[in-house]
Amino acid sequence: MEEPFETPDVRGFLHRPEAPSGDALVLTHGAGSNCRAPLVAGVARALAAAGFLVLRCDLPFRRQRPGGPPFPAEAARDREGLRSAAAAIRPMAAGRLYLGGHSYGGRQATMLAAADSTVADGLLLLSYPLHPPRKPQQMRTAHFADLRTPALFVHGSRDPFGSLEEMRAALALIPAPVDLLAIEGAGHELKGAPGHAAEIACRLNALG
Repeated sequence: MEEPFETPDVRGFLHRPEAPSGDALVLTHGAGSNCRAPLVAGVARALAAAGFLVLRCDLPFRRQRPGGPPFPAEAARDREGLRSAAAAIRPMAAGRLYLGGHSYGGRQATMLAAADSTVADGLLLLSYPLHPPRKPQQMRTAHFADLRTPALFVHGSRDPFGSLEEMRAALALIPAPVDLLAIEGAGHELKGAPGHAAEIACRLNALG
């Protein structure tokens, strides 16, 4: 079941599973979209079918304006928006709480977790933007060494924001348990990811 969800600090959609596992997930979007993005909505519905209570929500920058990219100077506010979403959904789930998102949203989730390991029990990162396209020298991994939260990275083999080889090397920097689910032939938009919901759920559970 899917329903609108809104508090003073959170706006999105709540997916209630028919057969709850007890686990919950906050899932958000990339820099150029919102929580209605096909990937975010598709993964949310698929994981709800697998037993997760899922809240897909807009980041504060998208709540502020309907279009345009986030401003780097305001990224901390987006992370606080993720914290608010996690706090809103945690009382609804008896099990683990996962935090994640697509691209920019996932990056903000990792940065929040690196600064505060209590915000979530695990992370789900869809197409983590390891570096800007064609700029592998600008790696976005400075916080990886501080990440103590188990994390599952789902990444396409044709993602210009980072190759699978680059991802594997970067994940070695993280001291927490990590896993990488590669989707062959997928780009940054990660088409086909909802079809891997059962494997995503299984791998999240295996992270501990």
